[in-house]
Amino acid sequence: GETPGDGIDNDGNGHVDDVYGIDTANDDSDPRDDHSHGTHTMGTVAAVGDNGIGVAGVTWNARIMALKFLDAGGYGSTTDAIEAVDYMTMMKRDYGVNIVVSNNSWGGGLFSQPLKDAIAASNAEGILFVAAAGNLGEDTDLSPHYPSSYDLPGIISVAATDHNDNRASFSNYGATSVDLGAPGVNTYSTTPNNGYGNKSGTSMATPHVAGATALLMNRNPNATL
Repeated sequence: GETPGDGIDNDGNGHVDDVYGIDTANDDSDPRDDHSHGTHTMGTVAAVGDNGIGVAGVTWNARIMALKFLDAGGYGSTTDAIEAVDYMTMMKRDYGVNIVVSNNSWGGGLFSQPLKDAIAASNAEGILFVAAAGNLGEDTDLSPHYPSSYDLPGIISVAATDHNDNRASFSNYGATSVDLGAPGVNTYSTTPNNGYGNKSGTSMATPHVAGATALLMNRNPNATL
């Protein structure tokens, strides 16, 4: 609903020129990645395959809404995270954008009821919340890691596995609080400015699951979370 670059909030959603998403850290509509982390995860979700270029994502035809709340150093506030989640929910509920899953390769901080409520609201609109289990090597049944440890049916908490399909040594785990594992060691993917590189972490495991979710929802659009 936006006309790019005209400086006007054409669709009346409270954000000017938000054609790609928003940046709540800097309070603008330019969510370009100045860290590399987000670009790397999204390449795993949706880099185009079978084109002889770079890498292939799990799904090859997804569209990405970029929601940035972390700064160049990788830090951000829970308030800005909530604003990003609320924006996503609004765009599906009020503007009909077909969002089926959010990839959340981030975590930290204490329990936040407002953040849990924001995630629950996105779940209510049919958006699955796939979240990194965390990189402290801890049992999150005993030491919760948020947002992955919120007890909501619409959250999938993802641990990292290595090339032997074993849990990565750094990965959090939890019989109740972590749902599954996915590859997250030396994952090769996209970086800003047409680059590629390896990264490790539960952040790298999470987009494998988000991409698979997108494939599943494309195959069966009427499936519940």
